[in-house]
Amino acid sequence: MSKNKKIILSALLLAMSIVLSRFLSIKTPILTISFSFVPTMLCAIWLGPKWTILISILSDLIGATLFPFGSFFIGYTITTAVAAAIYGFLLYKKEEDTYSDKQFVLRTILAVVLVTVIANIGLNTLWLTITTGKAFMVLLASRMVKELIMVPIKVIMMLFLERVLRKPFNTYLRGEND
Repeated sequence: MSKNKKIILSALLLAMSIVLSRFLSIKTPILTISFSFVPTMLCAIWLGPKWTILISILSDLIGATLFPFGSFFIGYTITTAVAAAIYGFLLYKKEEDTYSDKQFVLRTILAVVLVTVIANIGLNTLWLTITTGKAFMVLLASRMVKELIMVPIKVIMMLFLERVLRKPFNTYLRGEND
């Protein structure tokens, strides 16, 4: 894929991430329900870990600057970078890589579970403990329920979107619409 196409695609995914996380999400002081994982995972599949980490960090910084929800805390930016790295390393489909649909399903499940445990439950609960002063275990209980509900939703949604968008994305890569 040419660098211009990567920049255009990453700009679209960046905008989509900001809109989904800042405007189309449900936020409470200790829980956030959002579909901002969609552009992150699509970026991971199509562009790889470097671009995914960059887009995730930019999305967090731009979103926090232009549309803040309270004060900025660098810990949440670290969490988005960790999640992006996990998705990027596990989901990236290089042109020379040809793994089966079954392998992609397993990689998707593993990526979602790792991001849920390490980033969402672990790191974000730690950051909430630091920023709110509430006990870690108290926050962990309510957050764990939400995250366990979101795991199958994330897996199913990403498998569906990857399958639906595979043909249009490949057409875009080949430049048939240029």
